[in-house]
Amino acid sequence: MKLHDLRPAPGAHTPKRRVGRGIAAGQGKTAGRGTKGQRSRAGGNLPAWFEGGQTPLHRRIPKLRGFRNPFRIEYEVVNIGAIARLVELGALESAEPPPSGGTKKRASKAEAAAPITVNQEILRAAGLVRTLDRPMKVLGGGDLGTPLFVVADAFSASARSKIETAGGTVTVLEVPTRPTKAIGVKPEAAAAPVDEATAAPVPEATAPAASEADPEPDPEPAPPDTAPTAAPAAARAKAKPAKAKAPKAKAARSEPQPAEVDDESGGAEAQADATAETQADFAVDDGSAPEA
Repeated sequence: MKLHDLRPAPGAHTPKRRVGRGIAAGQGKTAGRGTKGQRSRAGGNLPAWFEGGQTPLHRRIPKLRGFRNPFRIEYEVVNIGAIARLVELGALESAEPPPSGGTKKRASKAEAAAPITVNQEILRAAGLVRTLDRPMKVLGGGDLGTPLFVVADAFSASARSKIETAGGTVTVLEVPTRPTKAIGVKPEAAAAPVDEATAAPVPEATAPAASEADPEPDPEPAPPDTAPTAAPAAARAKAKPAKAKAPKAKAARSEPQPAEVDDESGGAEAQADATAETQADFAVDDGSAPEA
């Protein structure tokens, strides 16, 4: 085979039908549209659901009330009676207890009869469940007399009571609704737990003695007051009346007492000297000599 021998598959390419090219072509005159009518005219295309004007189908049929919940959960349903029939047929076998070494006594029926494990994978292998893609729910239809260990996504109230009455156990699988951390994996940043029993005791901090305590820091000096103060003026104002009161204080001084002399002439001279000194003091204080 060569390149020029390649041909497309028969029927893969069909030529376009040429209409309105004469009677001999088979699609001449009316071009396959028939004679007259709405569909034979240009622009006369109607939708596929048009019924010629009669009441259309979507208006003739009754309408369903309510709504369909978009968040519904569709379960794979199994009844208790169906599981009991599989147990009677021997399709579901219980795990035998391990043999006890060194004893020849047989265990009683209650000890030997272990509960039969039932889950969705086992029922799928037995043909009672069609798929594993949907969660399984156990319903209470039928009777059960064998203890079972049933694992499912949901249980009805009657199914739960029947399984527990027969001596079995019910376990509900919980599907997380949000992302959770892996079980048994610790973050790297997490610190290892400290055992309080083996941990070394931490010495308690004691307050330092009064002699070892740090001395109190000296108080910071007050910043110099740059604003002018009236202290010098007040001092000068107080000094002036002090000078004015000075003569009164001196005037109030007790005059010196003349010394006692034995004779009258000596006493007269001492009295004259004291008078002269008093007059001199008044002259210095008042700036004027007193009258004689």
